[in-house]
Amino acid sequence: MEKAEAGDLVGRCVSLAALLEVSAYPKPGNVHRTRDFPDTRFEHFLAGAVALGPAMRELGLQGFDAASGAIPWEEVEIGGLVLRAVRDSMSWQRGGNVNLGMVLLLSPLAAAGGAALHGDDRVDAVILRNFLERVIRSTTPDDVILVYEAIRLTMTPKTLGEVEDLDVRDADSLEKIRVECLTLLDVFERCADRDSICSEWVSDFSMTFEVGYPYLKGSLEGAKDTNSAIVDTFLHILSKRPDSLIMRKSSREKAEEVSEKAMRILEAGGAGSERSLEMLWELDGELQGAGGDLNPGTTADLVAASIFVVLLEGWRP
Repeated sequence: MEKAEAGDLVGRCVSLAALLEVSAYPKPGNVHRTRDFPDTRFEHFLAGAVALGPAMRELGLQGFDAASGAIPWEEVEIGGLVLRAVRDSMSWQRGGNVNLGMVLLLSPLAAAGGAALHGDDRVDAVILRNFLERVIRSTTPDDVILVYEAIRLTMTPKTLGEVEDLDVRDADSLEKIRVECLTLLDVFERCADRDSICSEWVSDFSMTFEVGYPYLKGSLEGAKDTNSAIVDTFLHILSKRPDSLIMRKSSREKAEEVSEKAMRILEAGGAGSERSLEMLWELDGELQGAGGDLNPGTTADLVAASIFVVLLEGWRP
């Protein structure tokens, strides 16, 4: 595949993954096509998803160049393009932060996707993950500082939680990052036990490649309609790992309760079953009624990453 074509493909797959994720319904506790939050609506997520395309296309182009040897892997601008994607998303809609977590997952995947398309017209998930390992092990202190800026633009203290080391709100953290030459992997290792996005980075995206993607691919190949397949993938991921955003906003106990309910809905038949669909709507109402404290937003980000992988492999809705 030619470089420009590879970049276009990566950018489109990122935007479509984000669009399909937010459109799936009822995705309990999250914005979806029939449910808005008070200040953040479905159309804000649509605009934010489309706005990600240019930055993700550039990451695909840089990944392509790194795989060809035109640039070293360290010159793939993960941090700068995370910041660009966040700024683009915020400038195209007025609903605030709609996709920071998704950007942190899709950015290295976009670079890896461009690399996997060098010399090939199709992408295999195994090859994609191999390139992903190169990407996440090649970031620099500059990438960390730019990602910190993106986080400060979007996150509230309640969403971030309290940390003692390398707090993004502490100016001394930036100096420590430079002095100790910390990479994104170094930083994410320190928060992997409390945040699923960080955990993905330090585990070579284990939830995406070992839980979400294979379940979604199997559901789509099993003739489930696209919406049911995505909702069931959301439930599957949530049942396997309590949502870290709920943990920070509420408690681990509450997050585990939500995961248990997701498991029960799957056991009852998932989104394709009449009874479990009733349970889904009941859970959606319960989580929405908590005023944002029971929003499984990180699970939604993991679903988007899983959708991106199947799209890059060639599946189309």
